[in-house]
Amino acid sequence: MIELKIAIGYKLNDGPWGGGNQFAISLKKKLLEEGHQVFFNLSRNDLDIILLTDPRKRSSCVSFSSGDIIKYLIFKNSKAIVVHRINECDQRKKTLYMNFLLRLANYSADHTIFIASWLKDLNLVQKKAKYTVILNGGNNKLFNMKNNVKWDKKRPLKLVTHHWGGNYMKGFDIYSKLDNLLSSKELNKNINFTYIGNLPKNFYFRNSTHIQPLSGRELARELSNHHVYLTASINEPAGMHHIEGALSGLPLIYRKSGALPEYCKGYGLQFINDDFIEKINLMRKDYSKFKKVLQKYPHTAEEMCSKYILLFKDLLKDKDKILKSRKIYRNPLKTLFNILFL
Repeated sequence: MIELKIAIGYKLNDGPWGGGNQFAISLKKKLLEEGHQVFFNLSRNDLDIILLTDPRKRSSCVSFSSGDIIKYLIFKNSKAIVVHRINECDQRKKTLYMNFLLRLANYSADHTIFIASWLKDLNLVQKKAKYTVILNGGNNKLFNMKNNVKWDKKRPLKLVTHHWGGNYMKGFDIYSKLDNLLSSKELNKNINFTYIGNLPKNFYFRNSTHIQPLSGRELARELSNHHVYLTASINEPAGMHHIEGALSGLPLIYRKSGALPEYCKGYGLQFINDDFIEKINLMRKDYSKFKKVLQKYPHTAEEMCSKYILLFKDLLKDKDKILKSRKIYRNPLKTLFNILFL
């Protein structure tokens, strides 16, 4: 077996954090299990693969940027293969800079990975960029159905969601409406809702349960205490939250937006904005059916990481061809912009 030296452009964080952190942890673990070497900087001069994870140089999660990669290729090691993982977009948080930064950073890449098919149609990469779609996967050794309490149809149906980020686009329009509806004693007899994570500024729940961000076993334990997972996130590039919910044995009620249908279809009910309460009532009827199909939910970290490693190996097989076609100075202005600003 060929031992690979791979650098991941992410700074790992302990405790509750976003999906990018869970991805980096899972990939590191799988690579080490297979005997590869993993680094989170560009200090070595013999790297095989460099994985760019974020174009924002000043982000607290970024360990190296596209500008750092270009300097590495020019001055240290021109033979490393660069892969750009895209898991963001302006549409997610109504920003006005992310798509531009992604396109600019993508200039350094030999290959691109999209974490959902939805993202590849948003003009986030350089023209003629070669790409692969690899869906996210959750840790099924941690998030699984073993401890999940099946709904007995006698107690209230317990809905849950969790988000690290407190951006309103995470679905707070729906979570707020649901919270208001739960002021009805009749509805409250049949449905409970729990939100785990950070909230937007000046946002409060009145009829729902709010739990501060959790991670690891604490999060897995809390999810398992519920029956159904609700996600109303708008233009979600992929996310890990609904994956962890599904792996925990919770049928999904998900918004028709962004990448959610690609991840959730067949494992729950889709809603379009205000018909979510109708779908919750329908889930009460069809709960057992969706509970059963979740045993085959495919999006695991093991599956995801295996696809990344297979892609890395395939790229290295084509290394000579890739390096021959790479022209780092093909656009001097973009080269300079990356070095100076990214």
